[in-house]
Amino acid sequence: MNLHPISCEQHDYLEIACLYGYQVKLTLKDQQSIEGKALNIVTADKREFLVIDNDEKLSIELTQLAKMQVLTANAKFSAVIF
Repeated sequence: MNLHPISCEQHDYLEIACLYGYQVKLTLKDQQSIEGKALNIVTADKREFLVIDNDEKLSIELTQLAKMQVLTANAKFSAVIF
């Protein structure tokens, strides 16, 4: 388990994605790829998770993110590398 938190700037991009309900493609550090609508950031057991909806709600630990690409047209940004 990676205990290194993401930067505040990276966290801001996740919050923007949730605020606008962007469709995103997440690439995890294990190279797994997940697509869905960014919903929220939640904290549980002193860890933060991005909640996305891809026909079911999934919680992805923020420390597992490698890249987030925004699939929504005319978004405020296109990608973030973690």
